[in-house]
Amino acid sequence: MTGSSIKLACLDLAGTTIGDISMVERAFAEAIATQGIVPGTGAYARAMVHVHRSRGNPKIEVFRGIFPANEAQAQAANLTFERSYQGAIDRAGLFPVPGTVEALEKLRAADIKICLITGFSRATLGRVLSTVGWMDKVDLALCPEDAGRGRPWPDMVLTAILRLKIGSVREVAVVGDSESDMLCGSRAGARIVAGVLTGVHSRERLLRGGATRIIDSIADFPSLVLDTTPTPTPVATTSR
Repeated sequence: MTGSSIKLACLDLAGTTIGDISMVERAFAEAIATQGIVPGTGAYARAMVHVHRSRGNPKIEVFRGIFPANEAQAQAANLTFERSYQGAIDRAGLFPVPGTVEALEKLRAADIKICLITGFSRATLGRVLSTVGWMDKVDLALCPEDAGRGRPWPDMVLTAILRLKIGSVREVAVVGDSESDMLCGSRAGARIVAGVLTGVHSRERLLRGGATRIIDSIADFPSLVLDTTPTPTPVATTSR
């Protein structure tokens, strides 16, 4: 039986496989408030617009964009974000986007390796994975610290290709909910770059980032990947 030509699926976390958009937004709001940017001000409104536009990027880079002239402020805000988000996980837990667990099982059943990629720090990624209990469902989980640069750069996808010994970037599918996810996948040369509509960015922004397909949710991703079959290699013939 002919199988999928996709050998590696790189899946985003927040907004794609984990439904915690509001928790992330609150953590950003609390973090910038500790640095004097409070709700009801123009500075707060501008900062949250920047947060929305930058979703998917490493969190420290988001804060560097808000505090471009003050690395200490950016680092302090990032630390508060980490504490706030992890505290929210402890209080409320985390819940997969509907269809996520089934999607992971279908991909693994098809012998497709799975890598989770995120803009969270290593510590927060570890907390997320321990909370949802997915370590036995994925082959790898990467954050910007593991790859050198985070999204929108291609480093995490390329790192996954190397670590999981995938033969070609054309054997990779990337799925995410933000423009930076799409940029990451397209810059890595992934064959499929799928945008989902369960997260922060619109269909238009996902397409602008380089999405090759738009799907309603992660539940639709396995069908998209498994419909991609290898192109038969032409067989040379000798003319008589």
